[in-house]
Amino acid sequence: MSKPIAHDSECSYYEIPDFTFQVGATLPLVRLAYRVFNPHASKVALIPTCFRGRVDSTLNFSDGALKDYKVIVVALFGNGESSSPSNTPNFPTLLDYRDCVRAQYALLTDHLKIDFIDVMIGFSMGGQCTYYWTATYPDFVRNAVVICSSARTSRHNYQFLEGPRAALENSIDYTPMNCRPKHAKVARGLNAFGKSYSAWLTSAAWFDQEKFKELGYETLKDWDSDATKANYSTWDPDDLLAKLRMWQNGNIGVCNADGVESLESSLARIKARILLMPCQTDQYFLWEASERESGFLKSASLKIIPSIWGHIAGGGSNQQDKDWMDRTIAEFLEV
Repeated sequence: MSKPIAHDSECSYYEIPDFTFQVGATLPLVRLAYRVFNPHASKVALIPTCFRGRVDSTLNFSDGALKDYKVIVVALFGNGESSSPSNTPNFPTLLDYRDCVRAQYALLTDHLKIDFIDVMIGFSMGGQCTYYWTATYPDFVRNAVVICSSARTSRHNYQFLEGPRAALENSIDYTPMNCRPKHAKVARGLNAFGKSYSAWLTSAAWFDQEKFKELGYETLKDWDSDATKANYSTWDPDDLLAKLRMWQNGNIGVCNADGVESLESSLARIKARILLMPCQTDQYFLWEASERESGFLKSASLKIIPSIWGHIAGGGSNQQDKDWMDRTIAEFLEV
């Protein structure tokens, strides 16, 4: 029987014994980190974290569009709060979104006694996890919002991620976890990862218009110091790599019961109403992909975030985009 365990900071943790991953590895115990906002509300919203997201850093709309919802933010495997290479012995290095979905389903049904999700909202990797949810449990999710994401990782997106991965794995201070002394620092590798990733976060216009100043940085160098160093200082390199591989292999076609990996048929089988919110300047989850996906869904709305903040517009990095998303989600849920 799965069970909750003690609170740690603002997170609660839920344990699942004898959990088998898609790669075939079975661990005696895994855990999910989660937090509930507006706990007394009757309607339920589920929000999984993104690539470099923690439970408390995830945009949750609990004081806006979801103010009347019990909002459950749950950490993906590999984020360092839920079970990950950094905190779980023999944790598999090759994750699958289906691992996250099955564990989250156990959390909701076994522990929280929830019969269905009124709305699920996911940004980036959280959006891909949301797609997997709607494909795996089509009768469990009534509405879904997919922000700056896609049902299948594109070849271009896959290749972009090869850059930061190679920068980290080939750094002078990186060795795989099973060959690295416990708590050994990989500062240069993480900095290399951040440098390789940093220009993809926003857009060329964002840099040209010096939008980093709206975040409180006087110069690009000041922003770079946080974006490529400080923002990675608390992350374990193998956690990042495990999540990156899961992202690279994202494709809801694997959820088809007949075993045929067809993106189009997987999308067509989804029953939930879906709001797709790509950003017009996202460099790796292109809005055109969301437009194509909307054509295969039974009930889809496409609203493109009008922003030069690129991918991070979907994470609420600036107030204008955050307010726009909040209004758009509220309108979607009014129907």
